[in-house]
Amino acid sequence: MGSVLVTGVFGTIFIGVGATAVMDGWAILQKRIFGVPSLDYRLVGRWIGHFSSGRFKHDRIAKAHEVQGEVLLGWAIHYLTGIAFAGVLLLIWPEWVRHPTLWPALLVGIGSIVAPFLVMQPCFGAGIVARRTPQPWRSRFRSLVAHTSFAVGLFVSGVLFAQWITGFV
Repeated sequence: MGSVLVTGVFGTIFIGVGATAVMDGWAILQKRIFGVPSLDYRLVGRWIGHFSSGRFKHDRIAKAHEVQGEVLLGWAIHYLTGIAFAGVLLLIWPEWVRHPTLWPALLVGIGSIVAPFLVMQPCFGAGIVARRTPQPWRSRFRSLVAHTSFAVGLFVSGVLFAQWITGFV
């Protein structure tokens, strides 16, 4: 039982960090090749930073007062969210950590799009499913691409972790 728990915890962290790093790598590549801007995680930190004063929703998060440490906080939340979704994957499919397959990674990774569509974007002032942005369908497509890259990252990180633990278990 202890070994299974340790494998699950370390797997969740490894896979979540790896998948988030793949997502970030894809964002960097898109920006350099296609000029596609990615989310400014400073704004995520600003949003979370305002929680302590009871403010959860903004008309325009970019216009909200800056919060001390918002850049670090935003990036930390970004990676912790990736770890949380990896945890969801392993809670639903516990054996996936040893035998990863593509479909669960795609379901959880692409399914993670509900977080920005139904929570972040409305709280940032962009509306549900980015309806208040200047080009909602472009925003939606970019979110889909980003979360698909996260899904690929879940699978690749899962395969790497499974290969790594195979040598130790």
